[in-house]
Amino acid sequence: MSLKVTWTLVAAAASLFVRDAAQAKSFEDVRCKCICPPYRNITGHIYNRNVSQKDCNCLHVVEPMPVPGHDVEAYCLLCECKYEERSSNTIKVTIIIYLSVVGALLLYMLFLLLVDPLIRKHDPYTQPLHNEEDAEVDIQTDNEMRPQVDSGQGRGNTVLERVEGAQQRWKKQVQEQRKTVFDRHKMLS
Repeated sequence: MSLKVTWTLVAAAASLFVRDAAQAKSFEDVRCKCICPPYRNITGHIYNRNVSQKDCNCLHVVEPMPVPGHDVEAYCLLCECKYEERSSNTIKVTIIIYLSVVGALLLYMLFLLLVDPLIRKHDPYTQPLHNEEDAEVDIQTDNEMRPQVDSGQGRGNTVLERVEGAQQRWKKQVQEQRKTVFDRHKMLS
């Protein structure tokens, strides 16, 4: 995802959440939800309405009433009504924080992608493995040409140096494993 698209999404999300708090409280933050199961030949239905907590019952929420007048009481006894309240401001703040963190991480990733080739040092001692003869020569050459480093000085001071050191150790282990596999393959052939 490109940086421009990311910022467009962040701006769009922020604009959606920036509204009048009083209007949001009266319309979206409180509601009465009635779940009415099927009754005789009427299918089940869920009704939502913005009413006060004392008016949260079937008679005030279910409109239009799907049953005739004499069945209203029996129908309402089957309905389960719950008053629900939420804080849209808390939801808005949480989403804005989340989008900001994602945007910052994307910017950091872009920064690393741009700066990494400039910082990374080319190691002339590591060469790609072409076949098993080259692998044996590479390992011998590496062992002879690389200077031995004290364990205290070998540790990098920065995260990038530590990651590069771990990557070099991993590459060396892979080369040793390949050499072992090729040697066993020769023995079995």
